[in-house]
Amino acid sequence: MNLPQYSLTGRVALVTGAGVGIGRAAAILLARAGATVGVHYHKSKAGAEETAHAITEAGGQAHLLSGDLTTEVNANAVVDLLAAKAGRIDILFNNAGSPLKMSLVEMCSTQHWRNVFDVNVTSAFLVTRRAIPHMRANRNGSIINNLSLSIQTGGSGGGGIYAAAKAALQSLTRTLARELAPHIRANAIMPGVIATAHHETFSTPAKMEDYKKQTPLARNGTAEEVAEAVLFLASDASRFMTGAILDINGGRFLR
Repeated sequence: MNLPQYSLTGRVALVTGAGVGIGRAAAILLARAGATVGVHYHKSKAGAEETAHAITEAGGQAHLLSGDLTTEVNANAVVDLLAAKAGRIDILFNNAGSPLKMSLVEMCSTQHWRNVFDVNVTSAFLVTRRAIPHMRANRNGSIINNLSLSIQTGGSGGGGIYAAAKAALQSLTRTLARELAPHIRANAIMPGVIATAHHETFSTPAKMEDYKKQTPLARNGTAEEVAEAVLFLASDASRFMTGAILDINGGRFLR
């Protein structure tokens, strides 16, 4: 079936944290749709190289980009390098993020709070701010932020700081939607429990099985399923959507 509204031919996408999990799946799928992809990593160099290799092996174009995006100089450098190599930036998937470690609010140090917000919010802010002028020059752009189901729960088991950071990113998404219209769209995805190494780092196998019982579709999601939502928001198929938050959680928290 030919679906031209999903084609990204001629467009350039930056995917942060593209070495593993959702970031890797999204980078590969965006490339399959025709985009040239900036494959960013900070610590997962081997994973990012595998992502880039998968893209080029399939005939796509990938540019490896490294840097700690919590600092302005590095965030600017990553965006500028991709723009210099590819000539433009049309799509930004702010995927990089992590709880770093679980911590109850009462036991959370001020530095840990700042670190979690830097990794999950400040990095997205810095990269987005630098990418906006490139999108304005094209009079077209799509920004996609990766949130978390923990926003709705408050973050169980010491994940409250992470949930607070992702809630801030949710609010930033809607701010961007208002400020950047009509030529740049800003949306977000809110994944539920996704079977990735990242998620399983913070959950036991028994807990991962328990999540399935709490989900109407009776299973956990896959990175590829989340990537399909990213492609939708990146493409013209979602051209009348901005400020939207897509739940990808198998039906949890139906209301």
